[in-house]
Amino acid sequence: MAEARVPLILDVDTGIDDAVAIALALADPWAEVVAVTTVAGNVGVEQVIVNTLKVLNFLDANHVPVHRGASKPLVRALRDAQYFHGRDGLGEPDLPAVDRPLGSDRGPAAIIRLARERPGELTLVCQGPLTNLAIALNVAPELPGLLKAVVVMGGAFEVGGNVTPHAEFNIYVDPEAAAEVFANRTLDLTVVGLDVSHQVALPKAVWDEAANSPSPYAQLVAKVCDWVWRGHRRTGMFLHDPLAVAVALDPTLVGTAKRSVTVSCARENRGETRAVRTGTVEVADTVEAARFLESFSETLGLVRIPADLSRVHAV
Repeated sequence: MAEARVPLILDVDTGIDDAVAIALALADPWAEVVAVTTVAGNVGVEQVIVNTLKVLNFLDANHVPVHRGASKPLVRALRDAQYFHGRDGLGEPDLPAVDRPLGSDRGPAAIIRLARERPGELTLVCQGPLTNLAIALNVAPELPGLLKAVVVMGGAFEVGGNVTPHAEFNIYVDPEAAAEVFANRTLDLTVVGLDVSHQVALPKAVWDEAANSPSPYAQLVAKVCDWVWRGHRRTGMFLHDPLAVAVALDPTLVGTAKRSVTVSCARENRGETRAVRTGTVEVADTVEAARFLESFSETLGLVRIPADLSRVHAV
């Protein structure tokens, strides 16, 4: 009997690496993208929706339902990442505008409904702030028993942050939501933070070559990653969200340790994550970088990524 595909819900704040992660999930033959839920993060939620619809349309995936999620963090004003992802949050690529209906229920409600419809089957991949998941857990405390697993891209444990010296962006934006999620001891939760995502980068030479590929997935990579050079003069991009998607499909890509994760909501070290003691959260601390990069390249139709990435100046 053939192995079943892995059904995924992608919870996104679609910026550049989110777009690449969506492409990876759609291109991987072992993945089934059941729905996409949106959340304010890299940009406001309305722009996230625009970006998500553009990406799905470009990849001929208009069948995937998109749900409007939380428009702001639980208790704070939104701090976005236009400084990195560009004014539109997507690196300003030339992707056609799309006008199609959104899913009838909002992001947290859609997560709950889909989990109830397919109990024990769905993996939720959180690529942005954890606002939608925190709301869903509050509304439906039984949700952990309905989801197969949750993979979160977020946190910095033994390395510095990428928005402050202490904090990773997704956790920094809504630390209260992250604190609620990490405190839930019944979730099957894996956290893919900067400790491992900073070990996997996409070199500029690869996305430059991707522009000539017949693969729409590779072409999308070229279009959105071009901003990393045009806007920042960087020769590489860390594959934060794509790694989270890959781990959802193949958990053996990372080594983990079971920890209790705390999140600071204090002003002076907002968003700082610490992994302490033994707990229920699987915190990724090692990654098979070469195997991930090889699979990533093959799936998206990219040229092989060189094993030696030491000269890549990534963001």
